[in-house]
Amino acid sequence: MAVTPNSGTRNTAPRSLPDFSHERAAWAAGEVPVAGADEVGRGPWAGPVVACAVVLDPARVPEGLDDSKRLSAAQREKLFEIICATAEVSLAFAPPARIDGHNIRQATLWALARAVAGLPRAPRLVLVDGNDAPPVACTARTVIGGDGLVASIAAASIVAKVTRDRLMASLGAAHPGYGFERHMGYGTPEHQQALAQLGTCRHHRTSFAPIRARLAAAE
Repeated sequence: MAVTPNSGTRNTAPRSLPDFSHERAAWAAGEVPVAGADEVGRGPWAGPVVACAVVLDPARVPEGLDDSKRLSAAQREKLFEIICATAEVSLAFAPPARIDGHNIRQATLWALARAVAGLPRAPRLVLVDGNDAPPVACTARTVIGGDGLVASIAAASIVAKVTRDRLMASLGAAHPGYGFERHMGYGTPEHQQALAQLGTCRHHRTSFAPIRARLAAAE
């Protein structure tokens, strides 16, 4: 019997992990070095967007790289240390003031471009997660779902995620009561309750509708 796309069958084949094939193809074409870039933190109501660019050493590609969202915190922390010890890494931060002043898309692209520009060696090619290329001084190639396909993008996603989580934990200690160390600035019920009790702080994104509405109600 023929199986139609809506038949309810499920693909049980194991999902493949990101690999270095995109980078090897770029190397073969003379696009050396090649970097992967990704960001974390577009959706939260508070805290910065953190962007990262990584140039992996072909001889020391860490095992177990994957989209940071698919890894446990312990796995991310372990890979973070390995990546930082074996690869070229650059980070950039778009704070709430830039997000509010330019919009989240422009702030994110700005941070990605800054991360790429901060690499020790200027890349010839940057592989970027998603479908929006930042304004960089080299060729930029977007890869939808790249953090689950391309090793260097996955590495960038891990470093960005661990860095932002650590930063939000420090903001939680500096601003007790908001729970930043748990919800990382996302609009969870805990965060909403904290806003109702404490109001906003300087790390909130005032251009985001829920924060803007709360500020307007307080006037």
